[in-house]
Amino acid sequence: MSIAMDKTLMVMSLEEEDVPFDLPDLPELSSIERNYLSLIGRILNPDCQLMPILIVEMPRKWQKVGKCRGVALSKEKFQFLFDNEFDLLDVMDKGVHTFNEWTLVIERWVENPPEDYLQYIPLWVQIRQLPVNYYTAESVDALGDLIGKVDTVAFDPTKVQVQNYVRVKVFFDVSRPLRKQKVVNLPKGGTATILFSYERIQKRCYECQRLNHEREVCPFMLRKRQLEAAERKASGSFMNIVKPLVLKPNDPLFGVLKEEQVGINPITGRQRIAPDVVEGMRQYLLVANIDERRVREERVKKSVAQAEADPIAKKSMLSLEPIPKITNILDKQKGIVFNYEDVCSESSPAVMDYGVQTPKLMASAISAGSMQTGSIMVEPRKSVSALARLGEVPNLYQFSSTVKRDCPFVASSSGTIIGKAGISRRRPTKTK
Repeated sequence: MSIAMDKTLMVMSLEEEDVPFDLPDLPELSSIERNYLSLIGRILNPDCQLMPILIVEMPRKWQKVGKCRGVALSKEKFQFLFDNEFDLLDVMDKGVHTFNEWTLVIERWVENPPEDYLQYIPLWVQIRQLPVNYYTAESVDALGDLIGKVDTVAFDPTKVQVQNYVRVKVFFDVSRPLRKQKVVNLPKGGTATILFSYERIQKRCYECQRLNHEREVCPFMLRKRQLEAAERKASGSFMNIVKPLVLKPNDPLFGVLKEEQVGINPITGRQRIAPDVVEGMRQYLLVANIDERRVREERVKKSVAQAEADPIAKKSMLSLEPIPKITNILDKQKGIVFNYEDVCSESSPAVMDYGVQTPKLMASAISAGSMQTGSIMVEPRKSVSALARLGEVPNLYQFSSTVKRDCPFVASSSGTIIGKAGISRRRPTKTK
């Protein structure tokens, strides 16, 4: 038995080639027609956003129960299929979507998704403390570009503006932090601190301001602690990390463009010059004639310098980004700005939208003190919610020009004080 098994093992090859399986191109195997009316989404914080609960709760949150059904594609990706396009577009127009107070990335299904699919969310940003001398749509566009790709600027200088901010819609890269403020150097000297607030964004990491984890598990905070420990151990003897050059010595653009003109912009996280534009410059400089090459090099330098001087030309010609739209509807798709830091700093839970705190009912009643009506002292009325908790019914007095009587009161469902049921005034009959 063992000899036969040994012969079988010797015949077997341990290096069998794994041939890929070719899926047949048949219409019954494809779900493209069904996926046309669907949305694809991605969870940013899987530790706080459970997929089974999301699949059940999101139709209720969208008010589309019975009109769509969810499918869990993986631990982080999901799909919702809709019965009609109206409901799908209604969900897309809501802007930023959240689940369990953490942001979701949702886009409409496409057959061939691009590389940056499910990487951006449409986000309305409120920009505050704009310099008075630079209160223009172009300045708002330049400041909004620090957050993401600007799509719409809600600005109309001919209208009355009661808010102390200007709104701009950007496509925000969810892998980047939400910048809270930025110091800007003004052209004629001086600086200004610009503040940014984000509508419909709820929770985020308060260490690195990113949307995909909590502060307790922030990798940047853990890395910072490791570096501090290593620095203490090595007594601060660290070698400077040399960044690799974007333009190599054998690159045709080497010496023509500066290193700070190409590569990734650390402020925006995007390419300073689009790769297609850089490649076009390289092809333009590949000529055999040395004199002609020098002339073309000067043209490239001059063209890039002129484009960098104009923000609109820099965005459209060098970065190949679309020019933002200007709308005079200042409150277009306006949402709530959640400020959890103010909530945590205050002891009172009664906090309204936009960080405005309302006074407590009992506190306002106590601060008002006792009220005097004529020669009779009347104690302040307690709030309806307080009466419901304490189970008390106050004995107030009802006064008129001819009669004074005891009249117990109870709180109604609408919050008003009405007479107690079952007790009515004794009046003479109509015949008397």
